[in-house]
Amino acid sequence: MEAAIQVQDVKKSFDGKDFVLKGLSLEVPKESLTAIIGFSGTGKSVLLKHILGLYQPTYGKVKVLGTDLSTLDPNELTKFRCNFGVLFQSAALFDDMSVLENVSFPLIEHRRSLSPGQVKEIAERKLQMVGLDPKHFHKLPSQISGGMQKRTGLARALALDPEILVYDEPTTGLDPILTEMVDNLILETHKNNKGTTSIMVSHDLQAAFRIADFVAMLDAGQVLLFGKPEDFYKSEIELVKRFVSKGMKHA
Repeated sequence: MEAAIQVQDVKKSFDGKDFVLKGLSLEVPKESLTAIIGFSGTGKSVLLKHILGLYQPTYGKVKVLGTDLSTLDPNELTKFRCNFGVLFQSAALFDDMSVLENVSFPLIEHRRSLSPGQVKEIAERKLQMVGLDPKHFHKLPSQISGGMQKRTGLARALALDPEILVYDEPTTGLDPILTEMVDNLILETHKNNKGTTSIMVSHDLQAAFRIADFVAMLDAGQVLLFGKPEDFYKSEIELVKRFVSKGMKHA
């Protein structure tokens, strides 16, 4: 299986003494939907920031689509990040821009050759792709529901046709109905965008096991177990057993 992302023995320290990531290695298979799970403070967000090139490893390497991120200068890294689409925890929309303007923003920034008409057409298509009704396109984020904000954030993440989609705790703080809607949207988006690799950092075990092809569980800055959801149910690792029973109890 070809890897879209290779994290090779990555160690990360912010103060030169304590390490948050302690020799973490992980390969995310190309075109898979991979969930990264683990208790709080195990290094999930720090790992994600390394994959996005926001942090550089203290030791080790991060390769994305065959490129070692540490070899890129700031301008090259900015360009390279167009390979990513990110749905942030809070959707992180621009408050003073309409739904359509939010989705148009990355196109205007990174696809300078497009005409305003082409930008509008692509943005509208992405919004329809995530199931948002055109009557909401000219509303501000504050004028639409939380679910619609998530859809808008996802349409913006899809704007540049990225090869890798990243979901950072996409359902934190949402009610169960909205959580299920977002999970289904992630799965649908993954299936509808052939060739895309999706990574979801999640605290929601149920969702991870229901929609992911592969799951990586982190513990103390390392990968404790990587495999298919069924591997977790069969695992004899004590911490995995505890995490699974705890997570499924809240189902």
